[in-house]
Amino acid sequence: MGLLDAILGRSKPVRPDLDQLFALPSAAITLQAGAGFTPTGVGSVCFATVEGGAFERLRQDVRALLDADTERGGAPVEFSRDSYGYTWLLTRQPPDDCAALVNDLHAVNTALEEAGFGPQLLCSLMAFRGASEGGSARGLALVYLYKRGTFYPFAPLPDATEKRDNALELQIRSLLADDLRVEKDLSRWFPVWGAPGLSG
Repeated sequence: MGLLDAILGRSKPVRPDLDQLFALPSAAITLQAGAGFTPTGVGSVCFATVEGGAFERLRQDVRALLDADTERGGAPVEFSRDSYGYTWLLTRQPPDDCAALVNDLHAVNTALEEAGFGPQLLCSLMAFRGASEGGSARGLALVYLYKRGTFYPFAPLPDATEKRDNALELQIRSLLADDLRVEKDLSRWFPVWGAPGLSG
């Protein structure tokens, strides 16, 4: 960073650090012990939709890579597009195998990055389920911001009103401070409404 950047208040962008994803299994143990949220075995990667032959080939390669274990009973990868036009790749593993899920998320991010689609990567999330005070199941996600190399919790209220449980999110932030690199700028804790695998 040069002197002019310092004077103008510009900062050097954080380089993506996909290895941060490997902290998720440890965070999952802390989250279960400290807040009663258990992994669902579902994770997803969100990226800006790109059209064209190169991206379609990459999509087929990613599907082939992650669908390789379907013959052994694994669930196939699912692609979907949300109401904002972003593409989501959903992957499933047994709920007690966070390491396999993280490997899938890391593989997808790495494949997109190495193919030159890093600028289109937005976030990855790992879904959790817990019981609310009323006894109904509620969702929680740990969201990894690709361009920041940080995580934040996203806790939608179970009534499907697109409202968040901010108190729970702050509680989870404190709980996981030693496990994950938590995003300090709360304005970057974007809601991921309709993320596949988070609700239901």
